[in-house]
Amino acid sequence: MRSDVVEAKGVGVAPVRGGHGVPRRDTGRSTARSVLAHTFVVIAALIFATPLIWAFFSALKPNHEMFASPPSLFASEVRWSNFLEVFQYGPFVTYIRNSFLISVAGTVLVLVVSACAGYAFGRLRWRGRDLVFIIFLATLMVPQEVLVVPMYQLMLWFGWVNTPQSLVLPFAFTAFGTFLMRQFLRGIPFELEESARVDGAGPLRTFLFIILPLARPALAVLTVFTFISFWNSYLWPLIVISDYGSLGTLPIGLATFAGQFGTRWDLQMAATIISMIPTTLIVILLQKHLVKGISTAGLGGR
Repeated sequence: MRSDVVEAKGVGVAPVRGGHGVPRRDTGRSTARSVLAHTFVVIAALIFATPLIWAFFSALKPNHEMFASPPSLFASEVRWSNFLEVFQYGPFVTYIRNSFLISVAGTVLVLVVSACAGYAFGRLRWRGRDLVFIIFLATLMVPQEVLVVPMYQLMLWFGWVNTPQSLVLPFAFTAFGTFLMRQFLRGIPFELEESARVDGAGPLRTFLFIILPLARPALAVLTVFTFISFWNSYLWPLIVISDYGSLGTLPIGLATFAGQFGTRWDLQMAATIISMIPTTLIVILLQKHLVKGISTAGLGGR
């Protein structure tokens, strides 16, 4: 007569269908690891969310309560009007429009350049390809602050200082975007290109109608990173733009709430919350491609 529970070397085995069992000790360890992992994730999420929560509730406070002692998360008087007053404080709408146009134009340009460069480095065979790619990739080690002066001199040479193109074109050729696309494209089977070539498709048609549709996850990742980078750019627009009233971007606009005779912290917090909406939306819209793109971009060259 077979027992429902088997004791083997002091380890209890829970009965399951078919007479096979799962060690209770291993199940307990797995549950403990799962609880610890979820607890860590929740704590990390709270740590990252705390500044955002504080900024949101600060945007609802009167300005004189921003530094009240003792500090309080909730306002004595909730002012939703702060979000409306932001749009009446200087050319805030112009800042949003400029940032949106520059971010969209820059993102599209980076996607086109990075996709073409990634295809050339990852799929085409030509002499010196790997050496050129290594040199191009080495530019990632150069801090942007080091490049500010030579980039500004180039803008002076081209006559692009205080122009919209100075905010877009210098960042169109990114080693990060090229590396991301190259790694992803190298994971696409070469048999697909050979089949397309047999069917009479040329290199351009193969790239547009076969390679790019398969590279949507990597393009989604690059779209999110690039858009956020342009949207949050502060140092370069501050240097290359002097007409803030007509060409200023949103990060520069946030600094205008700090004036000579005082800072409107309530409006600055409200403007900060508003500035987060576009980047949050783009992450939500492309989130189904982000995990796949990030996880598979590093598997190129399998």
